[in-house]
Amino acid sequence: VQLVESGGGMVRPGGSLRLSCTASGFTFERYAMTWARQAPGKGLEWISSINMDGDDPDYSDSVKGRFTISRDNAKNAVYLQMNRIFLEDTAIYFCVKAGREYYTRGPRGQGTQVTVSS
Repeated sequence: VQLVESGGGMVRPGGSLRLSCTASGFTFERYAMTWARQAPGKGLEWISSINMDGDDPDYSDSVKGRFTISRDNAKNAVYLQMNRIFLEDTAIYFCVKAGREYYTRGPRGQGTQVTVSS
C-alpha cells in the first residue's frame, strides 16, 4: 500500500487549498478513504471520509461546510478541497486507507503540511 499526499503549503486565513492523495498497491475502488490531520502537539483527528462509490461523504463538525472530500476511482485518487481556511486548520494532513471507524489503524501516507498564517 502506498499513499502519497500533495497540495499542502502556506495559506492565509480565508484562503483555499486542494489536497490530493494518490493511492497504489491495492484495489482503490473497493475501499472507503479518509482524510485525517494532526496539529502540533495533538493527536490524529478525523476530518472526513468517503465511501467506495464517492457518495455520502461525512465530515467532522470542525470542517463541515468548508471542506469537500471527493474521489476519482479511475485515477486512484482522493481529494480534499479546503475553503475558508482557519488558523486552527494548521496541521499535517494524511489520507488513510480506511473509513471513519478505523481511521486510526489504517495505512496512511507521509502527510502534507498545511500552514495557515496571516
